[in-house]
Amino acid sequence: MEIVAMPFIFIYHVVRYILLTPKRILNYAYSGVLAVIDKLSRGKTSEKRSARNKAKDNEDSAIREVEALMAEQNISTAKKVNLNKEPSISFRYKIKGSQGKILNGTFEGPSADEVRLFLQNEGYEVLEVVPRKAYDIDVNIGGKFNAADLSFSLTQLSTYLKAGISLIDSVRILEKQSEKPEQRKIYQKVVYELLRGENLSTAMEKQGDKFPTLLVNMIKTAELTGDLTSVLDDMADYYTSKEETRKAMISAMTYPIIVLCIAIGVIIFILVSIVPSFVDMYRDNDAEIPAITTFVMGASDFIVNYYLFIILGLGIFVLIFIYLYKHKRGFRKNVQLIIMHIPVFSKIVIYNEVYNFTKTFASLLNHGVFITDSMEVLSKITNNEIYKELIAKTIINLNKGANISESFKGSWAFPVAAYEMIVTGEKTGQLGLMMEKVANYYQVLHKTLVKQMQSFIEPLMIAFLALIVGTILLSIVVPMFDIYGKIQ
Repeated sequence: MEIVAMPFIFIYHVVRYILLTPKRILNYAYSGVLAVIDKLSRGKTSEKRSARNKAKDNEDSAIREVEALMAEQNISTAKKVNLNKEPSISFRYKIKGSQGKILNGTFEGPSADEVRLFLQNEGYEVLEVVPRKAYDIDVNIGGKFNAADLSFSLTQLSTYLKAGISLIDSVRILEKQSEKPEQRKIYQKVVYELLRGENLSTAMEKQGDKFPTLLVNMIKTAELTGDLTSVLDDMADYYTSKEETRKAMISAMTYPIIVLCIAIGVIIFILVSIVPSFVDMYRDNDAEIPAITTFVMGASDFIVNYYLFIILGLGIFVLIFIYLYKHKRGFRKNVQLIIMHIPVFSKIVIYNEVYNFTKTFASLLNHGVFITDSMEVLSKITNNEIYKELIAKTIINLNKGANISESFKGSWAFPVAAYEMIVTGEKTGQLGLMMEKVANYYQVLHKTLVKQMQSFIEPLMIAFLALIVGTILLSIVVPMFDIYGKIQ
């Protein structure tokens, strides 16, 4: 077994060494530059710089410490939820619905009798409940709710509660009208927990990552204040806005991506199918080959001879990139930094992050969630490492007794207008209201910028396609003039 694994281990170390080489070179270069600067520096300038670097290092270490504590808290919370769960067994059931339709599925419970009783109370005729075999695979996996699902479900749940329907019956209605089997199973589990006396927030929390952390925390707060329907309406509006923003981005990028795919397909077709036939003709007629034609012929030969290696290389590159982006925080942060400094795209990302931050912050504050708790929730729902650091810095400043605005002062990732609105909200005691206004303002800016980008990219992609195809056609046509001259 070890002999079989040796080539794979060797490849792993080679790939790891290649990936770490640029980092080592940059570290050595950076250290050398710092050493030269230190030698050239004199007196107070060097002392001020070292003091500044020391303060920056202390701040970075404090931010990392806060992030580590928040990660530990998330782990302890997840462990606490798991400890509160009773040991359960997975069962395979066969039931008959109200219309005589036979349904099969799986459910977790402490015993077969309890699962059978639960299904009977749900109005089903239970035909069979047996423990799942080791090879029994549940195809209804996933079931994570996206913004569109949550927008619809929360609106429906709020409507049912306002109509006087009990919470358990309202969730049952959501279960029966759900078209996705995996989500129907989640609603069944929520109903099961509610029947056992759990709160809605606890029932949702026990489903793992199926429901967003923000929604669970907001419902937990609503249960304390007794204003569940209002929170459900606000959350429905929140997820509706997020879905609209997501659709606007998809709509803006759909056309350019389609044009780019067509362009690549046309270019590859020309290089693989058309160019080789002209190459043979030029060679038979001893035509003079200009540089542009030589380059296109070389590209054509390279694609024809090495297309398998090209596809394999691109696939490996994409897989490595996705793996590093998902699992390596430093790599993810660097990629986000690069994107956030690209013209046009930088503003789109920043406006979207500011909108999400302020919209969520406003919802939390307006429903009585403490500022420190709000920051912890905000750190969990954002995937942008730059804003996670800003939030961690905010938590540090709050523990020191400073204002929230101190963390965002002078930050390139947080617009001045948004910062001034935070300062105004702190001074007037209406931070939640100010955050709502900031969210609405940057949502409009984001939508406008996305539309402008769409209008800008469309002609740019057409021009790019015309340039590439025109260059290839020119490389084909130019040698024909030499052949025509020889014939004359």
